[in-house]
Amino acid sequence: MGDRPDRRDPHRDDAAAELAALLLSTESFDDLLRGVAELSADLVGGASTASLTLAEGGRVITVAAADPVATRIDVHQYERGAGPCLLALHTATVVHVPDLRAERRWADFDALVLSHGLRSVLAVPLLVRGGAVGVLNLYARGDVGFDERDLRLAEALAAHAAVALTAALRTYDHVSLTDHLRAALTSRSVIDQAIGIVMARERCSADEAFDVLRRVSQQRNTKLRDVVADLVSAVAKPPGGGRPVPPGN
Repeated sequence: MGDRPDRRDPHRDDAAAELAALLLSTESFDDLLRGVAELSADLVGGASTASLTLAEGGRVITVAAADPVATRIDVHQYERGAGPCLLALHTATVVHVPDLRAERRWADFDALVLSHGLRSVLAVPLLVRGGAVGVLNLYARGDVGFDERDLRLAEALAAHAAVALTAALRTYDHVSLTDHLRAALTSRSVIDQAIGIVMARERCSADEAFDVLRRVSQQRNTKLRDVVADLVSAVAKPPGGGRPVPPGN
């Protein structure tokens, strides 16, 4: 018999090894989620930034992001109820937009992403028992965007991440995903998401958005974590639940 070609992809093997290391080394669910987002941005060659969306009971939330830009793009989709992330979530299929300059499916989405110098989007569902529990969102700069190897690696990352998250849900006191989402509302990832919401509404920088949230916290004599939790929770409501009020109202 002749030698058979080695079809293993070393990049996919690296992804599996890195995620396994994350699962073993992180002490909290929130740290694991953040690690998955940062690892995805690092490993997928075309990616400039990445985020992780989780869903439960009609609610969606960005539980981790490589930077505030990814969070802001996610929030735009949540507020309007449409976009590649939500399409991937609802259809449990990969959504790849190679060039947003030629994309017209989602009003204002292309303009927002392009304003950050990003041109391509890749949304890969996190599948558990055939259903999507979340989405790995990847955003790229330049004309090339994501090539075939990037797509394969992103799919492998999402598959491994879904397994890791399922294992984590069993490990961290056997609590439900809903409990983890509730806990995430007090985490740094949700502060970042609240900053993204304010940035989108006020068209300001991340620092200015944080100052807005801090002023609201002081004016209401309410802890900052409660202010951001209320804001993000309102945005994460299912469609038809009414538009969230601005943080200053």
